[in-house]
Amino acid sequence: MMPFGGMAARVQRDRLRAEGLGQHNNAIKYLNQDYETLKQQCIESGTLFRDPQFPAGPSALGFKELGPHSSKTRGVEWKRPSELVDDPQFIIGGATRTDICQGALGDCWLLAAIGSLTLNEELLHRVVPHGQSFQEDYAGIFHFQIWQFGEWVDVVVDDQLPTKDGELLFVHSAECTEFWSALLEKAYAKLNGCYESLSGGSTTEGFEDFTGGVAEMYDLKRPPRNMGHIIRKALERGSLLGCSIDITSAFDMEAVTFKKLVKGHAYSVTAFRDVNYRGQQEQLIRIRNPWGQVEWTGAWSDGSSEWNNVDPDEREELQLKMEDGEFWMSFRDFMREFSRLEICNLTPDALTKDELSRWHTQVFEGTWRRGSTAGGCRNHPATFWINPQFKIKLLEEDDDPGDDEVACSFLVALMQKHRRRERRVGGDMHTIGFAVYEVPEEAQGMQNVHLKKDFFLRNQSRARSETFINLREVSNQIRLPPGEYIIVPSTFEPHKEADFVLRVFTEKQSDTEELDEEISADLADEEEITEDDIEDSFKSMFQQLAGEDMEISIFELRTILNRVISRHKDLKTDGFSLDSCRNMVNLMDKDGSARLGLVEFQILWNKIRSWLTIFRQYDLDKSGTMSSYEMRMALESAGFKLNNKLHQVVVARYADNDMGVDFDNFVCCLLKLETMFRFFHSMDPEGTGTAVMNLSEWLLLTMCG
Repeated sequence: MMPFGGMAARVQRDRLRAEGLGQHNNAIKYLNQDYETLKQQCIESGTLFRDPQFPAGPSALGFKELGPHSSKTRGVEWKRPSELVDDPQFIIGGATRTDICQGALGDCWLLAAIGSLTLNEELLHRVVPHGQSFQEDYAGIFHFQIWQFGEWVDVVVDDQLPTKDGELLFVHSAECTEFWSALLEKAYAKLNGCYESLSGGSTTEGFEDFTGGVAEMYDLKRPPRNMGHIIRKALERGSLLGCSIDITSAFDMEAVTFKKLVKGHAYSVTAFRDVNYRGQQEQLIRIRNPWGQVEWTGAWSDGSSEWNNVDPDEREELQLKMEDGEFWMSFRDFMREFSRLEICNLTPDALTKDELSRWHTQVFEGTWRRGSTAGGCRNHPATFWINPQFKIKLLEEDDDPGDDEVACSFLVALMQKHRRRERRVGGDMHTIGFAVYEVPEEAQGMQNVHLKKDFFLRNQSRARSETFINLREVSNQIRLPPGEYIIVPSTFEPHKEADFVLRVFTEKQSDTEELDEEISADLADEEEITEDDIEDSFKSMFQQLAGEDMEISIFELRTILNRVISRHKDLKTDGFSLDSCRNMVNLMDKDGSARLGLVEFQILWNKIRSWLTIFRQYDLDKSGTMSSYEMRMALESAGFKLNNKLHQVVVARYADNDMGVDFDNFVCCLLKLETMFRFFHSMDPEGTGTAVMNLSEWLLLTMCG
């Protein structure tokens, strides 16, 4: 169970987020390191910054191939740029592609993303803040802003970089005098635990972390029928578009095709136009090779004969805006020659140009926790329903649907958090995906409902992620008629634990919310009984234990309950603990004696009997224990509706390692819930939903609980 301090910290963080913490203009200080404060301290003390949170040494490099005893790390020395060159520069004449040359680390995916960033100065300077240099106020400290799972973080690094034989081990500039790209790579390594964690990945992952955008990938050998429309809309939105030709072997890498296209190389798409060609409309697409040379030589390339059949004014307009390394080709040729298209859609905060159309964005954080919210995919009908559920209400159809169908476009992106960090301890990406269902008529317009197992057994999904895949993120663009839908994100197998971010981007305005139960308790009125209502056999059993004073202590209560429960052979239990008996006495003790009289004990016993009936009803396999999934339904049957976060706490506290809940833990959970709800209601007699208490009342509540 989360420690109390951890719970308090999370509540505080949620409040700060609501006030704007984590937005680009108010980035979170990673590991609570403040760049300006640390820099000033170094300047005043005349020292160069050494980062205690990411010390220059073996652990920063890696754990396996770059581990402390590997051949690749033998002879590595950490040096500052001033120890490598006479006049180090942070950035010269703006950032360019030649500032990014790969070193001995398989992070070309990351470097390709940094390369794309250099094409958009505005986006670059969100990541690489202005005003950093090796000359003015130099203190050996630099900082970068990187988007991580829904929020921007400001990452501080020192400028000690790993070198071998006097040269940078990892990314470097072509002239080896510019260091912004090497320091940005170091900041990214710090975020992910070490340099080795960056080995292997998808360019889209880097795209997203440098823009806060959301990426889509398309296989151009199996494209959607409206591929041209998708590209046109993405360019209108200011999205970053990258395309490439798949390689079939290592020999293909950067091999040049007959018509001068480079395999395994990242190109960018910069425009899409229709032109009048021989009396017909021809779709053209403009591609850029970031090398600045090696251009397509086929139809519509620079100087090709096709341009002679285009109106001179139109021809001049299209060719005027060309840069070196940029070329036009027909859309048909593009689809035939290229294998893959990656689109990074920018979120509204990254777009400043008024003429760009924008996605509407919703971001949710969620968790899959074993036993409470990690239900696995649809192949596991017994548990699929316990996954978190999110509702989207599509209100308006698209302006320009691209076909005759009335539909709303939206993009769902599901991202698992912090999995690269897990590599050091043998973890990695889970296999994840999502499904989209139409909300049943009876649940439309309702938020406080979590759809149950029966719904998913009876209904097919309306859309889903193309595959379940072990990437950091899966995303799909979906088109459905206006209406209400729910998105169910899940891991492929149940019981896999992870935190995730679900982002929903809609073309037109929509409403999105997490579907979850409203917290409530249907508490019966306190039972009114007298000694006359109690059976003689119950009285005599009580008298034997209680003795002459006719009151039982916590210890005596434990003895009597365990004796009675042991007679029920169909229940598995390791017996009631002293703690649970103490909770029962706290709940039932009306006179403050810390002991129970006959009537108080009879009322308690009546509760336990009614809970025993519920327990047996939801112990579906008659194993004598209840699974933590059945627990959710059982609590509801007893009158308690809890949300996902509370279910996670309940399971962590009351379930065993096999996700089973035995009878004594079930009773303790219900007692705890009843105690807490009754206390809250006593502090909120008007039913406002807010209780006010002083420190003494708070301590009494928490110490007794």
